[in-house]
Amino acid sequence: MGYLGVTHSLTGRRWIGPSVETERLAEAMEQTTGLPSALCRTLARRGVTPEAASGFLAPTLRDLLPDPLVLKDMGRAAERFLKAVKAREKIAVFADYDVDGGSSAALLLTWLRQMGREATLYIPDRIDEGYGPNEPAMEALARDHGLIVCVDCGTLSHGPIAAAKGADVVVLDHHLGGETLPPAYAVVNPNRQDETGELGHLCAAGVVFLMLVEANRQLRAESVNGPNLMALLDLVALATVADVAPLIGVNRAFVRQGLTVMAQRQRPGLVALADVAGMDSAPSTYHLGFLLGPRVNAGGRIGKADLGARLLSTDNPLEAQTIAAKLDELNRERRDIEANVRELALEQATQRGLDGPLVWAAGEGWHPGVVGIVAARLKEATNRPTVVIGFDGDEGKGSGRSVSGIDLGASIHRVAHEGLLVKGGGHKMAAGLTVTRGNLEAAMERLGELLAKQGAGDLGPQDLTLDGILMPGAATVELVQEIEKAGPFGASAPAPRFAFPDVQISFAKRVGANHLKIGFGDGLGARIDAIAFGAMDGPMGQMLEQHNGARFHLAGRLEINIWQGRQSVQLRLEDAARAE
Repeated sequence: MGYLGVTHSLTGRRWIGPSVETERLAEAMEQTTGLPSALCRTLARRGVTPEAASGFLAPTLRDLLPDPLVLKDMGRAAERFLKAVKAREKIAVFADYDVDGGSSAALLLTWLRQMGREATLYIPDRIDEGYGPNEPAMEALARDHGLIVCVDCGTLSHGPIAAAKGADVVVLDHHLGGETLPPAYAVVNPNRQDETGELGHLCAAGVVFLMLVEANRQLRAESVNGPNLMALLDLVALATVADVAPLIGVNRAFVRQGLTVMAQRQRPGLVALADVAGMDSAPSTYHLGFLLGPRVNAGGRIGKADLGARLLSTDNPLEAQTIAAKLDELNRERRDIEANVRELALEQATQRGLDGPLVWAAGEGWHPGVVGIVAARLKEATNRPTVVIGFDGDEGKGSGRSVSGIDLGASIHRVAHEGLLVKGGGHKMAAGLTVTRGNLEAAMERLGELLAKQGAGDLGPQDLTLDGILMPGAATVELVQEIEKAGPFGASAPAPRFAFPDVQISFAKRVGANHLKIGFGDGLGARIDAIAFGAMDGPMGQMLEQHNGARFHLAGRLEINIWQGRQSVQLRLEDAARAE
């Protein structure tokens, strides 16, 4: 039986309400703490006890930051880094071309600049060089630098790191490690095979930040003050959200406090990017994930690979404005390329079938910079692990995205180890691969087998999980502000979703090409606006637009809409069902 009796909504989903245990915990928390019922439901679903509620609502680095030295090689990495700084060795930073790599590089470059040092930034071209260190680049950097720091890459780069003769290499990464480590001076990675995995939720920027915490600690032992690390948390927050790292543990504090730092508008690159993106309110995880992140990524996807890192690390406002404008232009171009590939990939995947353990598509000339985004779109549409591959000649470069509970990175790493892929790896929710044309079918079949063993083939249409019922009159700006204290919301910490039962639509208006704006109420005077993005692409949009006075159950996430300085509650509408 579905929640509110909904077993097949207008988007084909069953609604699932809170469990009896969660309801009991929420009631106990409300009685003990006096917090609003909706907030207690949100905390209870996250497993927060009444005793832990106040601490959870105010996450601090002081309470949540782990000792950096719990990670293997951390002390060794920080010592070597400081040795290079003190001896004025030439330092190179080799970074991945995405937001996490760019933010990680910017953390190091900013810290070094505040210590009166500069470093060489090297980010490989996605098309010409591919992901991670390569032998020619590492050989060239080693000729002119005493230390090369690889961030957000390097854990599987045995050959390229061995090629860096004459230089020490320190790896600060979070991607899944192999059975052996590369011949680096230090490899700091919470996802090494010999780590506990307790910090496996960190993105690379989180690992870099911990290394800088340890570096500052070693400096203090010598009576030297290092740079202010709290001022760097905007970069860590951006990377954590944009890399879809789970918002649990210390990541919550990184993002919560990073958003506060970002709101102060002290980093020229982020100020310029926020302005070109049209941000007109205090930064939130939505802004990081959907406005800023894609623009930082655009350089690595279809433009010059180092634009994102240069933007995030510059202290020159004019340079920041120039780079931000270029990234905004590239992002518009990326959207056009993505739309074309997405249409072709969906058509191909549909013909192959969308009910297996793996949904995949491959095409000639599909831009490698957008295959990851297209894979994410297919995953959202099918609730299946997905892989999308673009071929150029005999070799294809692909990107995959997974669903909760299915470790895609480990499976791709296994297929690569078995020789069906040229290379491949990543983490649970996202991974990359390179495959030859001749091995494509066999590699995808084997990957599907491994994912099926994890249960991917048993996944049905995604259920819609709800935190409870709200009436329109209870959904106030003050309540939404209270609920937001349980954030930040994102990966592994979804924003609470509420159902508004048996409401009547007062108006419905199509917005743009495929969005729908509606107003609804309970018939007693209380009324809320709602926006349903992409609703007109499916049956829900048409049904609600032509409601003819029918009553509906509506479900979605509450947010505060700011228009001309005034705040109001808005429902981000995700699903609906006819009220019987």
